[in-house]
Amino acid sequence: MKTVSLFIPCLVDLFLPDIGEATVTLLRKLGIDTIYHDGQTCCGQPAFHAGRRLETVQLAKRFVEIFETDEAIVCPSGTCVLMVKKHYPDLFADQPEWLERAKNLADRVYELSQFIVDVLGIEDVGASFEGKVAYHESCQLSRGLGVVEQPKKLIQATAGAELVPLQNASVCCGFGGHFSFNYPEISEALVKEKADHFMSSEADVLVLSEPGCYLNINGYLSRHHPGSKVMHIANFLTGSG
Repeated sequence: MKTVSLFIPCLVDLFLPDIGEATVTLLRKLGIDTIYHDGQTCCGQPAFHAGRRLETVQLAKRFVEIFETDEAIVCPSGTCVLMVKKHYPDLFADQPEWLERAKNLADRVYELSQFIVDVLGIEDVGASFEGKVAYHESCQLSRGLGVVEQPKKLIQATAGAELVPLQNASVCCGFGGHFSFNYPEISEALVKEKADHFMSSEADVLVLSEPGCYLNINGYLSRHHPGSKVMHIANFLTGSG
């Protein structure tokens, strides 16, 4: 496989473009060319979780039309990948033609670390970092896609990096999209706990694979623990951000 299509999530496009740039840099370093469809829009995940099924179906159909001829689609967000792989088939359960198209597409959509480790068969990407690293296991990436060890393998293979335990690494950081808006007090308590565990780990950086988790945790740390460092896995592996 020499070329992949980039599936760039809304949060990355609007707020965290450096994650998208790091994703391209990393893939090209591994000998993979990238293409980007200018017409791509939201995969429909926010509308789906807001219960707006009609709008979600419209967005899902557009997504399928744009990406269905690509050999592989890679995304730096497990949440958005899960939307396509799990929820698209459910959305089209009563539309046989679209259901078949969605299933065919779902098999070719991958989260970034999943693609590198499971598809390319690479664990050492030639990255380096001097210090201790803690890893946060984002909910939909770990529970939904079952992607837990892949990011850790990439971190462990990084020259100079020591992966240290993070207490309750698999517990939600409190973002959860609409959850953080609907239940701000609970969200604040969860992200505080996550930040406290990171500080207790004495790691130099907290690495994660979800843009949403990055915004939530980094925002809290910047207010309460200035100087603490959070990095998306793409930025960590490319030494950027």
